[in-house]
Amino acid sequence: MAEIIKQGKSGDFIFAADRKVQEVVRGILDDIRTRGDVAVRELSRKFDNWEPDSFKLSDAVIAEVIESLPQQTIDDLKFAQAQVRNFAQIQRASLHDVEVETLPGVVLGHKHIPVNSVGCYVPGGRYPMIASAHMSVLTAKVAGVQRIIACTPPINGALPKETIAAMHFGGADEIHIIGGVQAIARMAFGTETLDAVDMIVGPGNAYVAEAKRQLFGQVGIDLLAGPTEVLIVADDSADSELVATDLLGQAEHGPTSPACLVTTSRQLAEAVQVEIGRQLETLPTADLAGAAWRDYGQIYLVADHQEALAVADKLANEHVQILTTDNDFFLENMTNYGALFLGPRTNVAYGDKVIGTNHTLPTKLAARYTGGLWVGKFIKTVTYQRVTTDAASAMIGEYCSRLCEYERFMAHKAQADLRVRRYGDKAESKPTVQTVG
Repeated sequence: MAEIIKQGKSGDFIFAADRKVQEVVRGILDDIRTRGDVAVRELSRKFDNWEPDSFKLSDAVIAEVIESLPQQTIDDLKFAQAQVRNFAQIQRASLHDVEVETLPGVVLGHKHIPVNSVGCYVPGGRYPMIASAHMSVLTAKVAGVQRIIACTPPINGALPKETIAAMHFGGADEIHIIGGVQAIARMAFGTETLDAVDMIVGPGNAYVAEAKRQLFGQVGIDLLAGPTEVLIVADDSADSELVATDLLGQAEHGPTSPACLVTTSRQLAEAVQVEIGRQLETLPTADLAGAAWRDYGQIYLVADHQEALAVADKLANEHVQILTTDNDFFLENMTNYGALFLGPRTNVAYGDKVIGTNHTLPTKLAARYTGGLWVGKFIKTVTYQRVTTDAASAMIGEYCSRLCEYERFMAHKAQADLRVRRYGDKAESKPTVQTVG
């Protein structure tokens, strides 16, 4: 049985904090639903000290922003987007429309249809989350979304230039400088100055994630991407410097970002705690990373790889790094994670920023039932059917009639009976029942 070397805050504490967030978000959504742009403007002024004539950037302003950036910055953004675009295009190519004759005269199929309009939220605040523009805007573009609205907050009252450039290069049709719950609600409800979207995607803080949760149904969402999580599974082949660096690399996202180590080595567990303390002495973001590790950091000591696998699957973390002598064992057997990073040569930062996989991933145990954002999230797989012969319609109708009667759905039965009467007399012979597969 796993031994807990370090424990974060209790589940009761986290539940109470979530309840407070729910109440705040509910009030904001109700206000925006009732008062529209007036409420949006007041909230933007209150939370971001931002009240421009228009939240939407003009083409001229976007061009000025891009012109002001160093060429190296532009080249770096385009390199990262090339990696994300390439993998997204490969994923899109894996989705095929299907049409098959399952019985003589019975044709079934499915089609992949992109969502018509999507709102992409790119977090800002202390950190301009530039890469989130690649992951949402660009991926939606590859999927074939016709209308892409991109929103990001100002940073200290100024335009986040690199994020704007990334949104533009990614293919955003409109760029709006507005953040927080007010941005999410404005895209979901629509206001006097913005038509509502069909779906909202992108990560954010606890308030943004809660807004998406409460608005699900009003709009579609990708997933509930709350505070980022990292889990490192390591044995005695891993070194404490690398493990500590990679734990703090995600903990710096914010004071509620969980970072967890599952290890077979007591020596490593103890060394990592010492090393984290050493690195926090000089880390520029130690205020956030240190608080996250103190309050939400965890260390589990396990007997072997098999027990490490069991603990990791139970935790179902967003990012999982594997630093063991048998990394393929976890690739082949682990089932609950957002993204897997295998071996010391890769890390979560690569996935977050540039390597090509999407960094919008499930948190808070959601990895048990969903993967992360990808082109497929922007696509509806819809079915159709076509019956091409009288004999097929009559034959299916006879089965359908009886099945409807079992369920007491008599109007359903009438639909089937009508086809039997209309097409049964014309059918020269009934098709042979067969199965596909």
